[in-house]
Amino acid sequence: MKQFRITLLLVFTALFSVLVNAQTVVKGVVKDNKGRAMPGISITLKDTYDGATTDSSGKYSFKTTEKGEQLIVASSIGYKSFEQKIVLDGTTQTIDITLKEEVTELRAVVLTAGTFEASDRKRAAVVLDPIDIVTTASANGDITGALKTLPGAQQVGESEGLYVRGGTAAETKTFIDGTLVNNFFFSSVPNIAQFGRFSPFIFKGTVFSTGGYSALYGQALSSALILESIDLPDQSSANIGLTVLSGSAGYQHLAKNKKYSLGGSYSYTNLGLAFAIIKQKQDYQKMPAYHNADANFRIKTSKTGMLKYYGYFSSSRLAFTTNSIDSIGYKDRFGLSNTNIYHNLAWRENLGHQWKVNMGVSYANNKDDISSSMQDNNKNEVLLGNLEFKKFNVDVKGNYFNARFVLEKRLKGLSAVRFGSEYNYSNDKSVYTDYNGNKYPGSVKEHINSVFAEADIYITNDVAAKAGTRLEHSALLDKTNIAPRLSIAYKLSKGSQASLAYGIFYQNPERRYLPSTSSLTFMKATHYIAQFQKVANQQSFRTEIFYKKYDNLLKTTQTTGQETAINNKGFGDAKGIEFFWRDKKTIKSFDYWISYSYLDTKRDFLNFPFAITPNFAAKHTASLVTKKFVQKWKMNLNAAYNFASGRPYYNIGFDGSNYKFNDRGTIPDYHNVSFSINYLPFIGKKNPKAFAVYVLQVSNIFNIKQTYGYQYSYNGYRKEAIVPTSRMFVFLGAFISFGVDRSDEVINNGL
Repeated sequence: MKQFRITLLLVFTALFSVLVNAQTVVKGVVKDNKGRAMPGISITLKDTYDGATTDSSGKYSFKTTEKGEQLIVASSIGYKSFEQKIVLDGTTQTIDITLKEEVTELRAVVLTAGTFEASDRKRAAVVLDPIDIVTTASANGDITGALKTLPGAQQVGESEGLYVRGGTAAETKTFIDGTLVNNFFFSSVPNIAQFGRFSPFIFKGTVFSTGGYSALYGQALSSALILESIDLPDQSSANIGLTVLSGSAGYQHLAKNKKYSLGGSYSYTNLGLAFAIIKQKQDYQKMPAYHNADANFRIKTSKTGMLKYYGYFSSSRLAFTTNSIDSIGYKDRFGLSNTNIYHNLAWRENLGHQWKVNMGVSYANNKDDISSSMQDNNKNEVLLGNLEFKKFNVDVKGNYFNARFVLEKRLKGLSAVRFGSEYNYSNDKSVYTDYNGNKYPGSVKEHINSVFAEADIYITNDVAAKAGTRLEHSALLDKTNIAPRLSIAYKLSKGSQASLAYGIFYQNPERRYLPSTSSLTFMKATHYIAQFQKVANQQSFRTEIFYKKYDNLLKTTQTTGQETAINNKGFGDAKGIEFFWRDKKTIKSFDYWISYSYLDTKRDFLNFPFAITPNFAAKHTASLVTKKFVQKWKMNLNAAYNFASGRPYYNIGFDGSNYKFNDRGTIPDYHNVSFSINYLPFIGKKNPKAFAVYVLQVSNIFNIKQTYGYQYSYNGYRKEAIVPTSRMFVFLGAFISFGVDRSDEVINNGL
């Protein structure tokens, strides 16, 4: 045994010696074009985690095990990006860098009131990029999961969607390459929040507007999530993944002339093994299973033009029972089968003479087959008196089409004017089958035509304004609206600015409460926002105060057991203050952000007896997100803490003519601590390169009891807490990608 230990020690010593000898030192100094040293500049080797940050004298130095030709990259807010090819051969490389100041866009004030943006266009407002999303421990690789750590978003765990500043999830709309996306999330399941369908890594830009967004977008009372898909990849690549829950494979081909690319991927996920180990509140008869496939092509139509297509297909099914709250000893069964298809085609081009065009069309088809019944303990279906309504089937089919055309004319400096039109078509059909086999068909068809115009006006680099208006006509409502928008920004000093925003926003009544025999109109929200922001040296601070006034909200009544719209006499308001701080500077290779929101909101809508705080709105929400990358170990250590004060809950009863409270109260405060470790070793030395990724993620690591609200029995005498399906969830996976280091993307595919 002693001899074995000595041998093992010698092996590890030899391996360590080889690794040390294989390292190359890259060093240098970074200055601006006036010869001044630049501290806090990020220097990296592209598509690797190797790099450093310059010190107070502008000097940097780091070690790397990479070999051959590499691309060294340096960037900073307000300066043009620097890229240079270098050859790593084991000898010390000295690369001195000069960053040239941008004299236009990055020096100018940025219009950001109400908006968090991560894109190449407005780096001063960068908050979250795809890597941020998938390495946020509490996000589970989901775009909206990461956005919930930002101020303005609520921590709602029992239903999917973004609840922003007192608005419902339906008041937040998502756009991909300018076109509206229907069914962005997987289909709803009772008391279980569903994830978004799309990977963060198909997007290069993310704009999360918590209010006061551009006139180019509409039909969202509270918030807009605007996503821009990626262009051509850097090189061809492939990836495979295998975990106890899923298997996946994908390939992306880049033409040799780098003028087009095409690719696709497929994944299958089955949660059966995880649910067998981690006990769930639901008793699954059909374990959740998902088939997902996508395809894309991208064609460079000219030096400035790009044609992009993205297609997506998913098929999922599940079925489970829970102990019935209406009758002790029996179970409620829920089943869902879903098929979703999505296509998006976008084209952009510079037309010359400072003109640009952006066009896009999208089509989505969604089918849900929902079943409900009661069962005895032997899983036999039963019909109980006064509870026959619990046995039904609903077949829902939706077809959605969106087309958008935008022309932009660049004026002097950064000033520009843009205008265009949009067309939205939706056709929702449903067939409800009751316990007797009687069928009740329903249909809601809508055509919305819109025109819009908007101007960016830069008076100086310190003063700018965005003014626009949007006009929409709804065929379903036979109504037209005009929505003006205005925002103004003033640069206070280097890196700091103040902004004001105002806008009117309209939205159709939710389809779930239609059709209605009453004459309805658009719901309306008026936004007022004031913001201060300071971004400098990899640190960001922003605060906003806001007031939002609601008019013409939907009121409902109960007919045949379902809520149906009757008028637009609802109203409400929301006001509050928010803070956000992000710091990448203070601690080396350590990134963290803190957000806090205070919200005071009341509304009288749907079946509310009068204006009250809705059950999805917490007065206080806060998040702390930390990320530490250990370059030596190729390891990401991430943690997140999310908090929300107790939300109200209500049991609202209907006595045949009026609604009243049968019960009301406040749920306990929400606490959640999540942790993840991502280990990314380099395992290939020849092209195509190969990278392995190992992922461990644990949500709610302290096993804190969480309550999302309460549900009530049919007679209202019993109530039961709505809680997570399991207090804690653990994920473990391993993935390999070929051709390029796509390790972060692979992490996301497994979450």
